[in-house]
Amino acid sequence: MLRNLVLVAMLGLLASGVSRAQTGQAAGVAPSQPAADANQYQIGPGDVVQVFVWRNPDLSVTVPVRPDGLISTPLVENIVAVGRSPSELARAIEVVLAEFIKSPKVNIIVTQPAGIFTQLKVVGQVAKPQAVQYRDGMTVLDAVLQVGGLTQFAAGNRARIIRKVGGKDTEIRVKLRDLVEKGDMTQNLALKPGDVLVVPESLL
Repeated sequence: MLRNLVLVAMLGLLASGVSRAQTGQAAGVAPSQPAADANQYQIGPGDVVQVFVWRNPDLSVTVPVRPDGLISTPLVENIVAVGRSPSELARAIEVVLAEFIKSPKVNIIVTQPAGIFTQLKVVGQVAKPQAVQYRDGMTVLDAVLQVGGLTQFAAGNRARIIRKVGGKDTEIRVKLRDLVEKGDMTQNLALKPGDVLVVPESLL
Protein backbone atom coordinates (compact mmCIF):
# COMPACT_ATOMS: atom_id res chain seq x y z
CA MET A 1 0.00 0.00 0.00
CA LEU A 2 2.76 2.42 0.97
CA ARG A 3 4.63 1.59 -2.21
CA ASN A 4 1.54 2.41 -4.28
CA LEU A 5 1.14 5.79 -2.54
CA VAL A 6 4.77 6.72 -3.25
CA LEU A 7 4.34 5.72 -6.90
CA VAL A 8 1.20 7.88 -7.23
CA ALA A 9 3.00 10.86 -5.65
CA MET A 10 5.94 10.54 -8.07
CA LEU A 11 3.61 10.37 -11.06
CA GLY A 12 1.87 13.51 -9.80
CA LEU A 13 5.16 15.41 -9.57
CA LEU A 14 6.15 14.34 -13.08
CA ALA A 15 2.81 15.47 -14.46
CA SER A 16 3.15 18.81 -12.72
CA GLY A 17 6.61 19.33 -14.22
CA VAL A 18 5.39 18.51 -17.72
CA SER A 19 2.45 20.90 -17.28
CA ARG A 20 4.74 23.77 -16.23
CA ALA A 21 7.05 23.12 -19.21
CA GLN A 22 4.11 23.11 -21.60
CA THR A 23 2.77 26.33 -20.07
CA GLY A 24 6.14 27.99 -20.57
CA GLN A 25 6.28 26.91 -24.22
CA ALA A 26 2.74 28.10 -24.83
CA ALA A 27 3.60 31.48 -23.37
CA GLY A 28 6.52 31.78 -25.77
CA VAL A 29 9.19 31.51 -23.10
CA ALA A 30 12.41 30.61 -24.92
CA PRO A 31 15.39 28.91 -23.33
CA SER A 32 17.93 31.42 -22.13
CA GLN A 33 20.71 32.12 -24.62
CA PRO A 34 24.27 33.13 -23.76
CA ALA A 35 24.79 36.86 -24.15
CA ALA A 36 27.14 38.11 -26.85
CA ASP A 37 30.64 38.87 -25.59
CA ALA A 38 30.89 42.66 -25.54
CA ASN A 39 34.66 42.37 -25.28
CA GLN A 40 34.81 41.30 -28.93
CA TYR A 41 33.68 44.77 -30.05
CA GLN A 42 36.14 47.64 -30.30
CA ILE A 43 34.70 51.11 -29.87
CA GLY A 44 35.24 53.40 -32.84
CA PRO A 45 34.77 57.08 -33.77
CA GLY A 46 31.13 58.01 -34.19
CA ASP A 47 29.83 55.26 -31.88
CA VAL A 48 27.34 56.38 -29.23
CA VAL A 49 28.01 54.88 -25.80
CA GLN A 50 25.92 54.80 -22.65
CA VAL A 51 27.99 55.23 -19.51
CA PHE A 52 26.10 53.89 -16.49
CA VAL A 53 27.58 54.52 -13.05
CA TRP A 54 25.85 52.35 -10.44
CA ARG A 55 24.09 54.34 -7.72
CA ASN A 56 25.24 57.61 -9.33
CA PRO A 57 22.61 58.73 -11.85
CA ASP A 58 24.19 62.21 -12.03
CA LEU A 59 27.31 60.63 -13.54
CA SER A 60 25.43 58.36 -15.96
CA VAL A 61 25.27 59.79 -19.49
CA THR A 62 25.01 58.83 -23.15
CA VAL A 63 27.72 60.42 -25.29
CA PRO A 64 29.16 60.09 -28.81
CA VAL A 65 32.76 59.11 -29.41
CA ARG A 66 34.41 62.18 -30.93
CA PRO A 67 36.53 62.04 -34.13
CA ASP A 68 39.65 62.33 -31.94
CA GLY A 69 38.65 59.05 -30.27
CA LEU A 70 37.86 60.57 -26.88
CA ILE A 71 34.73 60.96 -24.76
CA SER A 72 33.97 63.20 -21.80
CA THR A 73 31.59 62.43 -18.94
CA PRO A 74 30.93 64.13 -15.59
CA LEU A 75 34.20 64.07 -13.59
CA VAL A 76 35.99 62.26 -16.45
CA GLU A 77 37.32 64.53 -19.19
CA ASN A 78 38.88 63.42 -22.46
CA ILE A 79 39.35 59.71 -21.89
CA VAL A 80 40.35 57.47 -24.80
CA ALA A 81 37.47 55.29 -26.01
CA VAL A 82 38.58 54.26 -29.52
CA GLY A 83 40.22 50.85 -29.73
CA ARG A 84 38.91 49.73 -26.35
CA SER A 85 36.21 47.18 -25.65
CA PRO A 86 33.23 48.36 -23.58
CA SER A 87 34.56 46.60 -20.47
CA GLU A 88 38.06 48.09 -20.95
CA LEU A 89 36.59 51.57 -21.19
CA ALA A 90 34.44 50.92 -18.10
CA ARG A 91 37.50 49.90 -16.07
CA ALA A 92 39.42 52.99 -17.22
CA ILE A 93 36.57 55.27 -16.17
CA GLU A 94 36.37 53.50 -12.80
CA VAL A 95 40.03 54.33 -12.15
CA VAL A 96 39.35 58.05 -12.65
CA LEU A 97 36.08 58.05 -10.70
CA ALA A 98 37.76 56.32 -7.75
CA GLU A 99 39.37 59.66 -6.96
CA PHE A 100 35.92 61.13 -6.31
CA ILE A 101 33.60 58.31 -5.18
CA LYS A 102 34.09 55.07 -3.27
CA SER A 103 34.31 51.82 -5.27
CA PRO A 104 32.67 53.04 -8.50
CA LYS A 105 30.98 50.45 -10.69
CA VAL A 106 30.70 51.40 -14.36
CA ASN A 107 28.87 49.72 -17.22
CA ILE A 108 29.35 50.69 -20.88
CA ILE A 109 26.82 49.89 -23.61
CA VAL A 110 27.37 50.79 -27.27
CA THR A 111 23.86 51.95 -28.12
CA GLN A 112 24.56 53.12 -31.69
CA PRO A 113 27.55 51.59 -33.48
CA ALA A 114 28.79 53.88 -36.22
CA GLY A 115 29.15 50.89 -38.54
CA ILE A 116 31.82 48.97 -40.43
CA PHE A 117 32.76 51.96 -42.56
CA THR A 118 34.68 53.48 -39.66
CA GLN A 119 37.05 50.53 -40.06
CA LEU A 120 39.45 49.08 -42.59
CA LYS A 121 40.91 45.60 -42.81
CA VAL A 122 44.50 44.37 -43.06
CA VAL A 123 44.72 40.74 -44.21
CA GLY A 124 47.32 38.26 -45.41
CA GLN A 125 50.94 38.05 -44.32
CA VAL A 126 50.96 40.40 -41.36
CA ALA A 127 51.54 39.56 -37.71
CA LYS A 128 47.91 40.08 -36.62
CA PRO A 129 45.41 40.26 -39.51
CA GLN A 130 42.38 42.18 -38.29
CA ALA A 131 39.94 45.02 -38.76
CA VAL A 132 41.35 48.26 -37.37
CA GLN A 133 39.65 51.52 -36.52
CA TYR A 134 40.09 54.20 -39.15
CA ARG A 135 41.15 57.68 -38.10
CA ASP A 136 41.60 60.86 -40.09
CA GLY A 137 44.88 60.96 -41.99
CA MET A 138 45.56 57.23 -41.57
CA THR A 139 48.18 55.84 -43.96
CA VAL A 140 49.39 52.43 -45.08
CA LEU A 141 52.32 52.59 -42.64
CA ASP A 142 49.99 53.39 -39.73
CA ALA A 143 47.88 50.33 -40.54
CA VAL A 144 50.86 47.99 -40.99
CA LEU A 145 52.37 49.06 -37.67
CA GLN A 146 49.03 48.63 -35.90
CA VAL A 147 48.81 44.97 -36.99
CA GLY A 148 52.37 44.19 -35.91
CA GLY A 149 54.21 44.54 -39.23
CA LEU A 150 54.88 42.11 -42.07
CA THR A 151 55.73 38.43 -41.61
CA GLN A 152 58.85 36.85 -43.07
CA PHE A 153 56.66 35.23 -45.73
CA ALA A 154 55.14 38.48 -46.96
CA ALA A 155 55.51 39.57 -50.57
CA GLY A 156 55.31 43.16 -49.42
CA ASN A 157 55.97 44.75 -52.80
CA ARG A 158 52.96 42.94 -54.26
CA ALA A 159 50.56 44.33 -51.67
CA ARG A 160 47.41 46.09 -52.79
CA ILE A 161 44.61 48.21 -51.44
CA ILE A 162 41.10 47.14 -52.45
CA ARG A 163 38.76 50.13 -52.40
CA LYS A 164 35.11 50.59 -53.34
CA VAL A 165 34.75 53.32 -55.98
CA GLY A 166 31.33 53.88 -57.48
CA GLY A 167 30.16 50.56 -56.06
CA LYS A 168 32.99 48.63 -57.74
CA ASP A 169 36.21 47.19 -56.31
CA THR A 170 39.38 48.90 -57.52
CA GLU A 171 42.97 47.87 -56.75
CA ILE A 172 45.81 50.21 -55.82
CA ARG A 173 49.29 48.68 -55.81
CA VAL A 174 51.62 49.52 -52.94
CA LYS A 175 55.23 48.42 -52.33
CA LEU A 176 55.24 47.75 -48.61
CA ARG A 177 58.76 46.29 -48.50
CA ASP A 178 60.19 49.47 -50.03
CA LEU A 179 58.16 51.53 -47.57
CA VAL A 180 59.07 49.55 -44.44
CA GLU A 181 62.67 48.56 -45.22
CA LYS A 182 63.90 51.39 -47.49
CA GLY A 183 61.81 54.25 -46.17
CA ASP A 184 60.25 55.00 -49.56
CA MET A 185 57.56 57.39 -48.39
CA THR A 186 56.05 57.63 -51.87
CA GLN A 187 54.47 54.27 -51.00
CA ASN A 188 52.91 55.55 -47.78
CA LEU A 189 49.50 55.98 -49.38
CA ALA A 190 46.50 57.47 -47.61
CA LEU A 191 43.79 55.01 -46.60
CA LYS A 192 40.03 55.44 -46.48
CA PRO A 193 37.32 53.82 -44.33
CA GLY A 194 36.27 50.48 -45.81
CA ASP A 195 39.64 49.83 -47.50
CA VAL A 196 41.13 46.33 -47.44
CA LEU A 197 44.93 46.15 -47.42
CA VAL A 198 45.99 42.75 -48.79
CA VAL A 199 49.52 41.44 -48.22
CA PRO A 200 50.10 38.27 -50.28
CA GLU A 201 52.46 35.42 -49.50
CA SER A 202 55.83 35.24 -51.20
CA LEU A 203 56.08 32.67 -53.99
CA LEU A 204 59.61 31.68 -52.91
